Amino acid sequence: MLQGQKPLEPPERPKGHDSNNKFEKSFQLWHLTGEECPNGTIPIRRTIEDDMIRASSIRRFGRKPRQFVRRDSTSSDHEHAVGYVSGQQYYGAKASINVWSPRVSNPYEFSLSQMWVISGSFGDDLNTIEAGWQVSPELYGDNYPRFFTYWTSDAYEATGCYNLLCSGFVQTNSRIAIGAAISPTSSYKGGQFDISLLIWKDPKHGNWWLEFGSGVLVGYWPSFLFTHLRNHANMVQFGGEIVNSRAQGFHTSTQMGSGHFSSEGFGKASYFRNLQIVDWGNSLIPLSNLKVLADHPNCYDIRGGINNAWGQYFYYGGPGRNVRCT
Repeated sequence: MLQGQKPLEPPERPKGHDSNNKFEKSFQLWHLTGEECPNGTIPIRRTIEDDMIRASSIRRFGRKPRQFVRRDSTSSDHEHAVGYVSGQQYYGAKASINVWSPRVSNPYEFSLSQMWVISGSFGDDLNTIEAGWQVSPELYGDNYPRFFTYWTSDAYEATGCYNLLCSGFVQTNSRIAIGAAISPTSSYKGGQFDISLLIWKDPKHGNWWLEFGSGVLVGYWPSFLFTHLRNHANMVQFGGEIVNSRAQGFHTSTQMGSGHFSSEGFGKASYFRNLQIVDWGNSLIPLSNLKVLADHPNCYDIRGGINNAWGQYFYYGGPGRNVRCT
């Protein structure tokens, strides 16, 4: 549907957003080789034989259904610790996301931290736009945290995919590789690293744009991909998600975030900070009325707060299987 169209002009940024178009090459490992992509091209993660072998064992590769947090569901193999707002019209969201390298117990599980921009119901018409970082041995063949995107317009059934594994997300940036490993990562009682992501709807064309850091446009999701998100979102969600395959009948020991509970605080627990939403006037405003929810708080928990330096924030995560999480 985009064939023959001219490249889009830069979208109108939300009011109140500081955009200096600064790009940090240290964000991704592939830049350490000195590689660059010429203008007019984008970096795409190379597909190798091992990727094809893994793909043959993954049902609908790239479209793996991902159960999303519901207050009425406790039986899913996907577990969450999230902060969310709902009940209004949302046109985007922004957050700084602490990056770690959580341990994933087996190749069929993952651990991720992300933002969800959501519209529709929890039936078969759910629309979501998602971005963050994830560790997924099944998808990438290793245990590096990787920058990722995702979308669906039918509750993860037949539409959408990770990254660029299907048509949908239109990448416009020649310096950021979607699906590439992130560097550096945070360490326990050591240095902390986070990435800032902004997703918002361009009021002129209606497409949903993704920005990294301080003004670096990554690309956009065309509005025609969606039904409900052609208008606006009715929920925004931030937080962590893991898959619990219950190997040998026990709860997984896959870590969420840093692998430590929220009570340990800065330098130990993982965090989201400076949570904001984009309102109907295309203004970026601080989040209010944030609710927090953990599906299984003995395994992974969450604790919110607010201060002058970080605005609205929360700590979250956990180790998975422990004496209270069996």
